[in-house]
Parts: sequence; structure tokens; C-alpha cells
Amino acid sequence: MNDEISRRLREAADTYQPDRARMLARVQRGATGSGVRHRTPSIRRSWPKAALAALATTGILATGGLAVAGMVGTPSPSATATAPAVPSATVTSVPAPSARPTEPAPSATPGSSRPTASPGSRIQNGPLWSDASVDPHSTVYWAQSNLTLRTTQPLSALTVELRIAQTGGLQNTGNWRTLPSDDFTVTVQETGGALVYRWVLKPGRTVPVGQHRFAGQFNHATGVRSATGDGYRVDAQSAGGSASVWGGFTAAH
Repeated sequence: MNDEISRRLREAADTYQPDRARMLARVQRGATGSGVRHRTPSIRRSWPKAALAALATTGILATGGLAVAGMVGTPSPSATATAPAVPSATVTSVPAPSARPTEPAPSATPGSSRPTASPGSRIQNGPLWSDASVDPHSTVYWAQSNLTLRTTQPLSALTVELRIAQTGGLQNTGNWRTLPSDDFTVTVQETGGALVYRWVLKPGRTVPVGQHRFAGQFNHATGVRSATGDGYRVDAQSAGGSASVWGGFTAAH
């Protein structure tokens, strides 16, 4: 008989649906039924039936308890919200502007467009070619005079002279050249109403073939300064003999 009860209980458990209301109603009906009073049979006749009813009630309650525990212990699924990814800001670095070089690079090798020689000037002679102008970065307080010299032969002797007319407040602020500084003796002095910059090639040194630049820098009286009275002269010696060029300074170009 116990096997039969167990089989029926298992079948009931397999078909049972976890319905809380249904389960509670079943438990309530069982509790209410147990409270109904019947005529008490004799112990000898009622004991087998009472034992069977007790076993059945115990199985039902045990199955119902398991169902309630399963229903209460299983959490209901909750929706999981996924926050959209927030793109990070992109910072573009802006490079800092490069500083203007103190010394401008030499101008291109002269070609077909050569400056027109002013009266009393000689811009080309032998292996030498020359061009003089006011630097375009000059201001109303300061100026730079540039001389570009090109030679097609090595020079064993060279003297370069810039003469800047005294137009008021003229004062030397520096000079430079693209050739090695150790190859020249440099002097700057005011004489004859002009500021004179002079570069003399040292004995045993050589100026190579190519284009070279010499520059004098100076302060002057406030205002746009005229370079009409300024001039230059270059004397050189090469394997082909001596050569000289001279002339004035043109406006910035």
C-alpha cells in the first residue's frame, strides 16, 4: 500500500503546477475537512483508514511545501537596462607656430631675371655676381641690409664692405654671413658719415663656389628709412685673376 501511495504522490507532483492560490486553497480545504466532526468509529475498525489518510495528507502537504518553497525562492526576472556608451571627447592638438629664423636663407641662384644695374654700379664681373637689398623684415625702428654674392670659381681672397648712410639714430645691432665666421676678420665702425661693415677673408682660407650672403643690422630713427645713400663693394681674387663688383641697395624683395 505504501508503494501505491508513493506512486500516486509522485504522479500528483509531476502534474502539479506551481499555483500559489490553488495550493493554499487545497491546504485550506484539508484543514477545514479535518475539523468536520464524524461519529467516532471503534479503534479496531478505524485505525487502517486513519493511517492511510494521515499518510496521504502528509504527502500532499510535503509536495505543497516543496512547491511553495520553489515558488518563493525563485526570483522573478528583472529587465537589465544597458546605458548607451558616451563617446569621449576628442581633443585635437594644434601645433604652436614656428618662430621666424633670425637669419634668412640665401635667395635662389640668380637666373634670367637679374636686377637692373643702377648708374655707377657694376653687379657682375668675372666669376662674381651680386645683389643688394633691404630685408623685408625691417621695421620703422630697425633694419637689415642684405648682400647676396655668387661666385663660379673658388676665391682665395675676398673683402666685402657694406656702407649704411647715417640718416639719424643709426646704431649697429649685429651682423652675420653664411660662410664660417672663423674664416673672416669682421669690423664695424662709423666713418665718413656712414656705418661700415667689413668682412676680410683670412689668409689661407678659401671661399667655395656657390652663393653666399652677408648682412648688417642696425637701429635707426623712427620712420621708414630710405636706403638711397647705402652701397656695397666686393673685391675678390680667384685663379682667373681679380674681380670687383659694387652697387646700391634696392627696396625689400
